Amino acid sequence: MQIKDPSPHEILHPRNWKPAKGYANGVAASGRMIFLGGLIGWNAEQEFETDDFAGQVEQVLKNIVAVLAEAGARPEHLVRLTWYVTDKRDYLASLPEIGQAYRAHLGRHFPAMALVQVAALVEDRAKVEIEATAVIPEA
Repeated sequence: MQIKDPSPHEILHPRNWKPAKGYANGVAASGRMIFLGGLIGWNAEQEFETDDFAGQVEQVLKNIVAVLAEAGARPEHLVRLTWYVTDKRDYLASLPEIGQAYRAHLGRHFPAMALVQVAALVEDRAKVEIEATAVIPEA
């Protein structure tokens, strides 16, 4: 079943499944593939401006948009996000602010996503790291 989505990709959702909110169960896409490594919540100077969870998420989303732009891609080309968080309680408590930041930087496009709690990230101050995959459709 295809779901309405602003992306140029097909959102995969079995007809008898409850609607996914804020993510897609699957995405079908073809074109130029863009792979982003794990990006964290520091700025272009590799400096953290905040230790606030939602603030770091917002910076990661800005970083994703900046790296996508280097390939000529936009947020609607995202097909997958994998979130690594150091505390799922921080994530859950920050959902309203995360949602606001997500919509501000990525719009209302929701790719396939997974979220994993990890013991730590390489940078001690990092609270979230996000890997991303995008596909720019063939012309």
